[in-house]
Amino acid sequence: MASSRKGGGAGPGDGGTLLAAQNRRASFDYHLGDRYEAGLVLTGTEVKSLRGGRGSLAEAWVKIDPAGEAWLMQCHIPEYSHGGYANHDPVRPRKLLLHRRELDRLRHEVGAKGVTLVPTRIHFRDGLAKLEFAVGQGKNVADKRRAVAKRDAQREMDRARAHRGRGR
Repeated sequence: MASSRKGGGAGPGDGGTLLAAQNRRASFDYHLGDRYEAGLVLTGTEVKSLRGGRGSLAEAWVKIDPAGEAWLMQCHIPEYSHGGYANHDPVRPRKLLLHRRELDRLRHEVGAKGVTLVPTRIHFRDGLAKLEFAVGQGKNVADKRRAVAKRDAQREMDRARAHRGRGR
């Protein structure tokens, strides 16, 4: 008899992905460029909390320190409800696992003025926690207004097409 797992989560070997946290404002606040994926070093209670869908990337950013290591800063993962004394600090720095050549390339890109590394989502793939982040350049207020106006115009065109398609 084959064993089956309850729930649709991503466990070891099942090849699925489970979205744990997403930064929806990233594309509104930044022009996003190249995307990277890094492993996350987490404690057990952090994993439990993320698998429950709790976690926030709203204030988070990625830092590359002088020693050449990448860190996820200000990512809020709330304490696990059943963690007891073994719970974690909700906003502690978390180490990212990247290849040396990726770290070197990122350090070079971040050296440019106005460029930062913006976390976009945390997900589990094959049971392992992964952080997807992008090289971003901040938008100014005019860019944001232009994006909102473009989105509103597109929505209005879609409405007009749908209205015309009904035969009225």
